[in-house]
Amino acid sequence: MNSVFPKAVLFDLLTALLDSWTLWNAVAGSEAAGRAWRAEYLRLTYGCGVYVPYEQLVREAARTTGMPESAAQALEDRWLELPAWSGAQAALDELQGRTKLAVVTNCSIRLGVLAARRLETKWDCIVTAEEAGCYKPDPRPYRLALSKLGVAPEDAAFVAGSGYDLFGTSAVGLRTYWHNRVGLPRPEGVPAAAIESPTLDGLIPWLEGRGA
Repeated sequence: MNSVFPKAVLFDLLTALLDSWTLWNAVAGSEAAGRAWRAEYLRLTYGCGVYVPYEQLVREAARTTGMPESAAQALEDRWLELPAWSGAQAALDELQGRTKLAVVTNCSIRLGVLAARRLETKWDCIVTAEEAGCYKPDPRPYRLALSKLGVAPEDAAFVAGSGYDLFGTSAVGLRTYWHNRVGLPRPEGVPAAAIESPTLDGLIPWLEGRGA
């Protein structure tokens, strides 16, 4: 990372800042069922190309993994229970006022805005897959956020929650810190992150040019 503090820091929302895993698992009834449901949903998002409603994909994934489609409604009903990872709010508080802050998230506009409000942060930009017309890691959601912020990729940084984000950020030219909180395996063929860490402790030092 260079020594110039970025003009903008963009975040994945539902895995880098918020613990959506715990909520999915709770709705599914177990960690195993929640992970299977989430994995199928991710498979659908990465393969659908043009945006298909987030809520529809969640329902389809529930049905495919043997859960009632009502699980998708239960997830939405509990959406405002999404907790922030420890350290997330503190990192955002430290960044507020120093740089522009944005979210780039794979969900609908309505649910993306609701989830972003779980953090006490003044966002300069919230971009969802619905608004971009496609899901990450397609480069377009990241580029839309950068365009809204008026910041070039080389002057920004991204905080990923999923290794799949690295396909998109590398295509756009965004330096990336992978907050791999739950120890997800690295996707085959994915470019390396500048830093991969199970916490956000190293984020500010990295942004300041003091990290790896």
